[in-house]
Amino acid sequence: MTAQTPLDIRTEPPEAAGERETLTGFVDYFRATVVLKAAGLSDADGAKRLLPSLTTVSGLVKHLTDVERYWFRTRLDGQRDVPTRWSAADPDGEFRVNDNDSLAELIKDYEAACRESREVLERYDLEDRCRGRSAGEGDGDGDVDGDVDGQNVRWVLVHMIEETGRHCGHLDILRELLDGSTGD
Repeated sequence: MTAQTPLDIRTEPPEAAGERETLTGFVDYFRATVVLKAAGLSDADGAKRLLPSLTTVSGLVKHLTDVERYWFRTRLDGQRDVPTRWSAADPDGEFRVNDNDSLAELIKDYEAACRESREVLERYDLEDRCRGRSAGEGDGDGDVDGDVDGQNVRWVLVHMIEETGRHCGHLDILRELLDGSTGD
């Protein structure tokens, strides 16, 4: 018997809309998919390693939380001192799960980061350039970015669709391995 994930209340991206609405529709759809795939698991299942890497449901939620804050608050908006769990000393820090990590709280933090990203995004047009510099730090996906002053809001949105969508696939596989839940 296949387990069921929580009720799917995601809003499909628009099929006929302007560029901005299409891009934000897809990123919001994938953000909601992250929550859908993670919700309802126990803390133990969220932290359970099913792969040789540090990849877990809780770790992916933490990673995507940091990525949201990094790309929208740090890179796009130029905010300083935005916290991340990764560092030069621990580039995989956001994937590390400890006994104090509550999956429900991690999901709430992810949802808060997504709200913060939407608030930042409201202040910019698609052609506006990123205000923050990378200063050699990575975005948490293993890449080290150079100076991206040439990147614009459109690029950040497309990158977040790619990043979040890719990790939704990981979450889908992990969820099926954990409790048999399948679905889009």
